[in-house]
Amino acid sequence: MKSTRKPSSPSSSFPSSTSTPRTAMSSQLLMIEDDARLAQMVGEYLGQSGLQVTHRADGASGMAQLQGPDAGPLPDLVILDLMLPDMDGLEVCRRIRALQGPAAHVPVLMLTAKGDPMDRIIGLELGADDYLPKPFEPRELLARIRAILRRRESGAQPAAQVLRFGSLEIDRDARTVTLAGQPAELTSYQFDLLVALAERAGRVLTRDQIMEAVRGRELEAFDRSIDVHMGRIRAAIEVDAKNPRRILTVRGVGYVFAKQQD
Repeated sequence: MKSTRKPSSPSSSFPSSTSTPRTAMSSQLLMIEDDARLAQMVGEYLGQSGLQVTHRADGASGMAQLQGPDAGPLPDLVILDLMLPDMDGLEVCRRIRALQGPAAHVPVLMLTAKGDPMDRIIGLELGADDYLPKPFEPRELLARIRAILRRRESGAQPAAQVLRFGSLEIDRDARTVTLAGQPAELTSYQFDLLVALAERAGRVLTRDQIMEAVRGRELEAFDRSIDVHMGRIRAAIEVDAKNPRRILTVRGVGYVFAKQQD
């Protein structure tokens, strides 16, 4: 449950950023922040520099903006408050990184209202790209956003539609899987599970994270359907399903898709 008192906003009014050069192309930002007044000031300030801000007041509506039937265009960056009314920002960050497709890789700048450095450490470990403690200087917020966007642009590469891991090939467009040139038979849902793992190769995912990535919801208590599907996927893509080398079980946690195979 969030604290009833949050650190003060950056200032009662933001300075003008008109002296700062405008970006060549407007970037779309999503701000998940329950302080409507702060969000309005941030939006107006960043708007002067060509940054368009969409505001959502809680974690659930922020996640819906990223993926789901009511999702809008994928933002270039998410500004995420740590303290939200329905779930904390750490949980929102974890859920973002568990999404399927490009949404999982959207940069996240976390606003840490707490002074505890452990929150910042956990946020970065969960996948946040940067953090900024409150109260903050608006110009520093703008500078950090621009730095993240520059890093993203310099490292941006079109996502490969065919994922290759040794003799295993996963074609996301054709929705086919081949092993050493031979087709591997999977149901549509099993294909989505495999893609969710392969896109996050090397990362240990809990069963809830896998389910969220595929269906957008958490597992119900005692739901072991993921394990059944994993067994069938292994039977299709492993040389020896009893001694898997592609999809590995991390006991007590979940699964990891191996980066190095064959």
